Amino acid sequence: MRYARATLQRAAEEMDRRRRNAQAEAEKRRSCLFAQCPEAAQLYRKITSTSSRFAAVLALRDKEKIRREVEALKNENLHWQKQLENLLTQQNLPQDYLDVRYTCPICRDTGSHDGQMCACFEHLLRQTAFRELCESSPLEVCSFDEFDLRYYPDDDGEVSSRTVMKSILDYCRCYAADFSEESPNICMYGSTGLGKTHLSLAIAAEVINKGFGVVYGSCPNLVSRMEREKFGKSNANTEDSLLACELLILDDLGAEFSTQFTVAAIYNIINTRLLKRLPTIISTNLDMEGIQQRYTERVASRLIGEYTLLRFTGKDVRQIKNS
Repeated sequence: MRYARATLQRAAEEMDRRRRNAQAEAEKRRSCLFAQCPEAAQLYRKITSTSSRFAAVLALRDKEKIRREVEALKNENLHWQKQLENLLTQQNLPQDYLDVRYTCPICRDTGSHDGQMCACFEHLLRQTAFRELCESSPLEVCSFDEFDLRYYPDDDGEVSSRTVMKSILDYCRCYAADFSEESPNICMYGSTGLGKTHLSLAIAAEVINKGFGVVYGSCPNLVSRMEREKFGKSNANTEDSLLACELLILDDLGAEFSTQFTVAAIYNIINTRLLKRLPTIISTNLDMEGIQQRYTERVASRLIGEYTLLRFTGKDVRQIKNS
């Protein structure tokens, strides 16, 4: 993925914060132990002293002398380390108690290893890019517990809207609880005000809390961002994030301004994620016929054939609440 400069900066700042916090926590542990156990402080100083003397030895010209001196320093260092380990054991402390506990022990929270970007920094960049796309979405507003089935009639047909919506609610709860990269795609469709956004937000919040990379956004906003980037009005790369995240939730499909670009962009997102086998959730006020008319048969056939279709029924909940 390519990243905007602001995304790189935010990720670098987070990596620096992790490193400084890890070092500060280690220093705090050392100060606490050394105050209670001066012997530990003496041993720690001897270990660091032998380590610092290596540089001076390596500056010698006599290779045989370098070998002997390095071996002697190594043995001395191991001796003091063993004594310190025994002392930590006596204090009922773990062997790494005085070490800096970096989030990533490979790159020591620097973001690079052996001249290459560390996998931890690549992961952080992805998560940062995903969060930036989600920042305008009210992910904390909706939960499954707040989805009130009492607003759906229980006497409006052979199978009531309340029964249908309870089944959909239960399905969405299970989907969020059991989410993995192998989870199925979902298309939520039905008239406005029936809870599609509420349930998709509830899924997004739970899946994010499980540690997955989620992008949630309205189709109009996301497609508009892609169009600005396409024509050089922004240096971000929304499309990469939409195609790479572990769960993409496209809210309000069909509300975007219909152009040749938007139709092609939406088809590419849906089709590419299907090919990558990455789950996508789409919510729309359109029915399948409306989707076919707006986006062509190619999009409709993929939704019908590759998505679990959840048809929302009932009356506009927002109007009921405001009446």
